[in-house]
Amino acid sequence: MGNFTNKTTKILIMGAAGRDFHNFNVVFRGQQDCRVVAFTAAQIPGIAGRIYPPQLAGQQYPDGIPIVPEDELESVIEAQAVDQVVFAYSDIAHEDVMHRASRALAAGADFRLLGPRSTMLRSSKPVISVCAVRTGAGKSPVARRIAGWAQEEGRRVAVLRHPMPYGDLVQQAVQRFATMEDLDCAQCTVEEREEYEPHIKQGAVVFAGVDYEHILLQAEVEADVLLWDGGNNDFPFLEPDLEIVLVDPHRAGHERRYFPGEVNLLRADVIVITKVDTAERGQVEAVRRAIRLANPLAQIVESTMPLTVEHPTAIQGQRVLVIEDGPTVTHGGMAYGAGVLSAKRYGAAALVDPRPSAVGSLRETFRANQHLDCLLPAMGYGAEQLRDLEQTVNEVDCDLVLIATPVDLRRLINIKQPTERVSYEFEETGGKLRGIVAKLLASHERS
Repeated sequence: MGNFTNKTTKILIMGAAGRDFHNFNVVFRGQQDCRVVAFTAAQIPGIAGRIYPPQLAGQQYPDGIPIVPEDELESVIEAQAVDQVVFAYSDIAHEDVMHRASRALAAGADFRLLGPRSTMLRSSKPVISVCAVRTGAGKSPVARRIAGWAQEEGRRVAVLRHPMPYGDLVQQAVQRFATMEDLDCAQCTVEEREEYEPHIKQGAVVFAGVDYEHILLQAEVEADVLLWDGGNNDFPFLEPDLEIVLVDPHRAGHERRYFPGEVNLLRADVIVITKVDTAERGQVEAVRRAIRLANPLAQIVESTMPLTVEHPTAIQGQRVLVIEDGPTVTHGGMAYGAGVLSAKRYGAAALVDPRPSAVGSLRETFRANQHLDCLLPAMGYGAEQLRDLEQTVNEVDCDLVLIATPVDLRRLINIKQPTERVSYEFEETGGKLRGIVAKLLASHERS
């Protein structure tokens, strides 16, 4: 006979201020037989030491839920007699997930992963998701192109972004961005602006925040089609009618080595191999073989992301400081991006090492990312990091600053050196993806 009790299960959620909050909201909030005693924080600076507020956590949590550093995992398990550790963040090597599992098990707790069936929300509107196997594969350019196609079909598009709740969580429960002024009013960080601005300029309304059940309800009122623009390599919060997943051939071999990117690879309806114009053909073929082994039923689309520089001749013979997209080269693991590729293509005399000039939080960024040397990651998770970024740039001895971030940093920080900007957009080969999207839209009557 089993020993049945009414014991409350104590849970700790390991997160990074995104998937962890969503999992709590849809799985644990309001459940009387369990209690979440803490979140732990990783990847994103400035999250630990805060509280998941009672207004969002619910009546069971009048004081909210503490968010503590991941380093304190074992001590929290012991102090709170935690029964289960739920892992809930993305773009992490499989081996590193299991190291964290081992820590939890050794400390006496069970280790748990929540999957799509438990955490995806179902919409009354057609949903297209754009996700990836690694951060920095090019999700946002693909999502923008799909949004444009839908708009050309006369559909109202709402873009639901993966959360980036770095500010006041209560105020960020449901966020709606339709203008640049909306971003200013919300005091959006560089990371948020990089994702939201291009969609807004294209005429789409962007929704984001913390509570996706309420976000979804508001988006459904305004839109004919919902576009999930994923973050990192996480799987969607919404149940997709069409699941598009990107693979970056510059990181061939990563398709099945990172969590939960492999989940996306195995689930995908369409797999887009991006950046075939800048990758070696052998890398592209290696990725194609991996896709066929993992998900032979998925349709494969090849695509390019042509790089555009404002004045390419300005790079020739110059000592260049390259600023790349922060997440791509930090937890995305890339040692270069569009800026480095452009600098080399257009004849830079040298790529200047910014590390000796790094100040404040950027020093820690370089310590934590030893693979970075000839570029500066655009870290902008808050005002302090933005000030550190500005000071670091201006202290680098260089002839030219090459900005390769999705948002134009010149509007956010003052740069004393001459600047050029790199941009890139998605171009598919053969029109296959557009046809797939058009077929889905045609199968749903416009509301």
